[in-house]
Amino acid sequence: MIKLQKIVKELSLEIKCAAHNLDRQVSGGYASDLLSDVMANSKKDNIWITLQIHQNIVGVASLKDLAGIIIVNGRQPEEEALKKAAEENIPIMLTKLPTFEIVGRLYKLGIPGMGDAEEV
Repeated sequence: MIKLQKIVKELSLEIKCAAHNLDRQVSGGYASDLLSDVMANSKKDNIWITLQIHQNIVGVASLKDLAGIIIVNGRQPEEEALKKAAEENIPIMLTKLPTFEIVGRLYKLGIPGMGDAEEV
């Protein structure tokens, strides 16, 4: 496992919320823009990669006890999402990179995907 703060540093992510909660260990990654998919398939301590920017992403991250959310493509989270993330202590980080690129970089850092965590 790798700490969230190392991911932020190595990938030059911009921290938008809950910067004090970067000591958390990341067990794996999950990339999806469909909230129901993330609820059904992500695991505790995963880092979630999405282009969604509304407050419901924070609800899903809290429900699944995810380590944090990376928003891609230079998109900015809505103000309500930031407020909810601060309340729930969920780190939101931003990158200008597209999903495919950031997922590849996370994998190179040693963040496993679902297929790596269990036999396919």
